[in-house]
Amino acid sequence: MSHSLESIRIVLLNTFHPGNIGAVARAMKTMGLKELVLVDPADYPSSEATSRAAGAADVLANAKVVNNFDEATFDCTQVFATTARQKHRYGGPQKSCYQASQWIRAHNQEKVAIVFGRERTGMSAQDISLCHQILYIPGNPEYDILNLAAAVQIVCYELNKTFSEGGKELDNQKIGEEGKKKSTDGLVNQQDLNHFYQQLESSLETSGYLNPEQPSDTMKRLRQFFNRANPTTADIGMMRGVTKALGGK
Repeated sequence: MSHSLESIRIVLLNTFHPGNIGAVARAMKTMGLKELVLVDPADYPSSEATSRAAGAADVLANAKVVNNFDEATFDCTQVFATTARQKHRYGGPQKSCYQASQWIRAHNQEKVAIVFGRERTGMSAQDISLCHQILYIPGNPEYDILNLAAAVQIVCYELNKTFSEGGKELDNQKIGEEGKKKSTDGLVNQQDLNHFYQQLESSLETSGYLNPEQPSDTMKRLRQFFNRANPTTADIGMMRGVTKALGGK
């Protein structure tokens, strides 16, 4: 897939203030991003959102509204959770905003979503566990709270800077070579990965390893394990075959 800034998806979870949606659209357009997905916003469409968008009304007009996280990311092969905090029990690999933009530029065959949480609470632990990597924005450790539009603006700026420089700042040995290795067999998308997790969970329950009556963190830990591995379509195809052979559905 030909990759550009326009193919990077910005996802907003349960946005409360419609003005923030408009401000995010404006932040995106100034940096060349256009794909916006809204997960169950509290108030949208809204005249306040349109007003705050200023010259980015086209980004709002093309924004997609969906009901849940899965609908927003099902076709993506890499999903970043955006947060100010750098430590999460079940999060994936952690990258600064700068490092994440370098990774995205290097893996230019992947469909990427960057997810931002709710204004007051950010992303929940459950949301973060569904993402492949964590993107954090370094700030003042004594006060690192950014408003939603400001956070989106910073991320979009780093992406624009990296792409406009044609990858001149890429560390080709550490990041580029990894991208070349994966390009021969693209990373698995979220929909197929979730199907595998469902199959794996069913198999573990059938075997007795998991007890549905006694909830545990096992599946979150397994998600974290596979997210660190960045499995390809072929990897997951093989794992689904193994799981099925061991008694999964």
